[in-house]
Amino acid sequence: MLFATSLGTVSLAFAQQRTTPPPMPPQATEFNTPVPPKVTPGKMNNQAPSDAIVLFDGSSISNFVSAKDGSSPVPMVANSAVPAGVDYNMWLGPAPKRDFNANRFHFNFRWFWDYAGGLMTDWGVHEIDIALYAMGVSAPKSVMASGGKFAYPDDASETPDTLQTVYEYEGFNMLWEHATGIDGGNYGTTEGIAFIGNNATLVVNRGGWKVIPETETVDGQRKPKVEEVPHTKPSGPSALELHAVNFVEAMTANDSKLLKCGIQTGSVAAINAQMGNIAYKTGKKVYWDASKNLFTDTEANQLIKANYHNGWVVPKV
Repeated sequence: MLFATSLGTVSLAFAQQRTTPPPMPPQATEFNTPVPPKVTPGKMNNQAPSDAIVLFDGSSISNFVSAKDGSSPVPMVANSAVPAGVDYNMWLGPAPKRDFNANRFHFNFRWFWDYAGGLMTDWGVHEIDIALYAMGVSAPKSVMASGGKFAYPDDASETPDTLQTVYEYEGFNMLWEHATGIDGGNYGTTEGIAFIGNNATLVVNRGGWKVIPETETVDGQRKPKVEEVPHTKPSGPSALELHAVNFVEAMTANDSKLLKCGIQTGSVAAINAQMGNIAYKTGKKVYWDASKNLFTDTEANQLIKANYHNGWVVPKV
């Protein structure tokens, strides 16, 4: 959930489709080159109509992002033979060499640091993308995180199953929260974004959106400040379908400008999510120096880029 609080006023514009990407973060400048239209991140939320866009007119804003995941624990399993037909060395790519283990293969690979970043990046790129777009920001000033393996401390996964991450942007904060093993989330939804203002709360996810008004005392009675909007489902094709159609259209036209989510746009939320994991790993509040495209902390800077193995190198463009 993303929560924006203490808004001066809240107004809503409905059914607005994203036509422009959020601002580029300074740390993503290595991607600022022409990209072939066949490159598009799997961030289908960029394609979906924004069922509600919050327009802010206030000075004190604070945000919170949360995802609840009802996944079961990952059981310990012994190493085994590589499945027939799998080129395991190619599958590992630049990741460290390890014996094959089914836990580190399809799907569950995302819970191991060699290949992924857990829910912070797995869900974070989708939820944070919407949050940053709505708030019109790209890179935080500082990040701190706290969590661990609290739900399933003895299972095989490495990444934290419970995490809270605080991002400080210019003029507001954003708090990411995730928890594994919990299906019931805030506002009756397992995932999404909630913008909480002093007039109303707007809750948005892939399943739709709703507006929950704040109340005030008028003539001795509590009355809503704005009109309540019940849960409203999006109409038309799904975000995934729109994403696929847009990708094919860009390829057919050989025009990367047609992409609603090019690699530059995809990098914004991905980098912010990665910053959350970096803060968690260091156990510090880390500060971002936009003028240098680096953290002010040496340990954090060492975690910015992956260490490639097995002869793989980062290509130079």
